[in-house]
Amino acid sequence: MASMMETDSEATANGAEPPAPAAAPLSQASRVNDRLAESLRLEHQLVKVPFEHLKKAMRVNSRLVEKEVNAVYAGVADAIDKDMSKEETLHRLSALASRLQGLKRKLDESNKGELVEVQRCRARLDHLSVLQGQNGKENELEWNNTRVQRILVDYMLRNSYYDTALQLANLNNIQELVDADIFLEARKVIEALRNRDCTEALAWCSENKSKLKKSKSKLEFKLRLQEFMELVRAERMMDAIMYSRKHLAVWGSTNMKELQQVMATLAFKSNTDCAAYKILFDTQQWYNLTQQFKQEFCKLYGMTHEPLLNIHLQAGLSALKTPFCYEEGCTKEDPLSQETIRKLADPLPFAKHIHSKLVCYITKEPMNENNPPLVLPNGYVYSTKAMVQMAMENQGKITCPRTSVVCNFSELAKAYIS
Repeated sequence: MASMMETDSEATANGAEPPAPAAAPLSQASRVNDRLAESLRLEHQLVKVPFEHLKKAMRVNSRLVEKEVNAVYAGVADAIDKDMSKEETLHRLSALASRLQGLKRKLDESNKGELVEVQRCRARLDHLSVLQGQNGKENELEWNNTRVQRILVDYMLRNSYYDTALQLANLNNIQELVDADIFLEARKVIEALRNRDCTEALAWCSENKSKLKKSKSKLEFKLRLQEFMELVRAERMMDAIMYSRKHLAVWGSTNMKELQQVMATLAFKSNTDCAAYKILFDTQQWYNLTQQFKQEFCKLYGMTHEPLLNIHLQAGLSALKTPFCYEEGCTKEDPLSQETIRKLADPLPFAKHIHSKLVCYITKEPMNENNPPLVLPNGYVYSTKAMVQMAMENQGKITCPRTSVVCNFSELAKAYIS
C-alpha cells in the first residue's frame, strides 16, 4: 500500500511515540509573510555589493583629497620659507591653484559615480520593498520573475559571458539590479591572468591593499611567486634573484616555508621530474590564481563564492531528493527523474522528512486533515477533493487514472497515517 502512495518519506514506524499535538495553524497572511521574509534573507548580496562599491569610492576620494591638500600645504609652506621673487611666488601659487582645480574636477567626476551607486542602492531597496507593500501578494509573481533574471545574469557574469549577461539585463530592464560594472572591473584582471600576466591583478591588490590585509589574503604573495617562477622558467636567474629581494623578502616572516621551496627552483629546470618542484612550474598555477582572485573579489564585495543559481538549485534539489527518486517507479514529473538533474543532485544529501507527506497524483495538492486521502479498492490513494470532483462529473463513478479500474464513490475508504 505504502509503495503506491505519492509520498516524500516513509510513514512513522509501528511502535513509535505518537506525534505531539499540532500547533494552531497559522493564518494565510502569516504564512505569506514568513515566506517573503525567507526570500528576503537570500538577498543580502543585492544590497551589500553597491554599498561596498560606494564605500570603496569614498575611501579612494578621501585618500585623493588628503594627498592633494597635503601637497598644497607643503607647497605653500615651502614658498613661505624660501626667499622668492614676486614672479616666482605668483608662478608657485598659480601651480598650486591649478592643482586644486584638477582636484575639483576629479571630485566632480567621482561625485557622479557615487550618486550612481546611491541610486543603485535606492533602486534595490525599492525592489525589495515591493514584497512588503499592500499589494505584495499580487506583485510576488513579477518579483520572482525578476529574481530569476537577476540570478541568470549573475551566473553569466561569474562565468565570463559578459555580453550575453548585459543583453539579458537590458532586455528585462534590470540594469540597476545587477552588478555588471563590478564584474566588468574584474574582467580585465581575469583576462590578464589567463594571458599569464599578473600586472592587472597586482594593481588591483594595491588598490584594495587595506581590505585584503584585513582579511589576511595571500593573493598578492601568490602573484609575486608566480612572477618569480616565470623568470626562473625563462632561465633569467639573476633577474629572478633581484625580483625576490625586491618583492618576496618582505613576505619572509609569514611565508618562509613557501619562499624556501620557491627559491630552490633556481637549481632546477622547468622540465624537472622532481614532483615537489614540478608542480610549481605547472601552468595549472595560472588557473589556480584566477580562481583565487575570483574568491577574493567576491569576498571584498560581500558576494557569495558560489553563483546564486548554484545555491538555489542545490537548495531546491536537496529538498526534493529522496531514495524514491532513484527507483523505476519515480514519476516523470519529478525533476530528479531526469538524468541531467540527477547528476547535479549526486553530491547533495537526501532530504530529511520527519513527518509523512502525501501529495495527490491528480491535483498535486497535499493530502491533510482538510483534504484527507481516500483509498480505492485497488489500493491507490487520491485526495478527497479529486475524488469528489470526479464523482460529481461521472455520476458517482470513480476511475483510477493509473489502472483504469472503475468503482463507486461509496467504495472508497479513508486512509490514516500514523
